[in-house]
Amino acid sequence: MTRTPEHPGTADDPSRDEVLRRLFTAGRENSSVAVMFHSAVAARQGLNATEGKTLDLLERDGPLTAKDLAQRTGLAPASVTGLVDRLEAKGFVRRIKHPSDKRRVLVELRREAIAGLAEIFEDWGRDVLELCEEFTTRELETVIRFLDGATERQRRAAARLAE
Repeated sequence: MTRTPEHPGTADDPSRDEVLRRLFTAGRENSSVAVMFHSAVAARQGLNATEGKTLDLLERDGPLTAKDLAQRTGLAPASVTGLVDRLEAKGFVRRIKHPSDKRRVLVELRREAIAGLAEIFEDWGRDVLELCEEFTTRELETVIRFLDGATERQRRAAARLAE
């Protein structure tokens, strides 16, 4: 990493390059494990990882339009159409009319179809809460700030790839 005046406190820190190397290595490892975990969870439901994460978006955000899904996933609109078609055929989502604009369609999660996933995520959630006990609240705020920033940058990178 290049040290610049825009990054205060880095010019006099010779250990920063090593910490950044370790951070990127840990991030790559975390990303790999996350993909494998979510792929395994999705496979239990007969889904692929993209389908599983789309259901996660719908679970967290409620019904979304195909355009919203394209923006949130970084997928091309035609890919989102195929994705929704597959999820609907498997019984995980349904298309419903938009409440205020009947010309638009929302994709809604069929919650009963994912009920069995709660136990898997509760088990994993307990492990994460146990890990959080090793950190102060202030440290966790720093982790959140980093993850939020990394997520936004990765979302933009995905959108550039879809262009």
